[in-house]
Amino acid sequence: MSGEPAVRPSLVRPVNDGTEDDRSVGELIAAVSEDFSTLMRQEVELAKAEVRESATRAGAGVGMLSGAGVAVHMVLLFLSIAAWWGIAQWIGQAWSGVVIAAVWGVVALILYASGRSRLRRVQGLSRTVETTKQIPDALAGKEDSR
Repeated sequence: MSGEPAVRPSLVRPVNDGTEDDRSVGELIAAVSEDFSTLMRQEVELAKAEVRESATRAGAGVGMLSGAGVAVHMVLLFLSIAAWWGIAQWIGQAWSGVVIAAVWGVVALILYASGRSRLRRVQGLSRTVETTKQIPDALAGKEDSR
């Protein structure tokens, strides 16, 4: 493979060598319509692929936020009571409860910040937006030659 994208034979048209095109206006309109339909289908497929990719990344961030919530709940429920009673021997019941709540509050903030950071890195449909912006130029015959 030479790194060139595969071209479907049905989309390959002969290059105009300066001679007149012997197709009728109706055939030309049908060809343009077919090309436009193909372009729209390709744009929709690109958008679907980008949405799938973004949803996967967002899912990872949401999973981390959910995990943070479950972890905070379980830790607060089971370990906090034991730590609260253990620390209460030195500083009293009320103050030991405040200390334990503050410790798990810090843990929750760290997990929240980590999950939010991952969600912020999720990108939108950047490639679809870029190629869709090129459609009006392509229709006007001003497409760039890449």
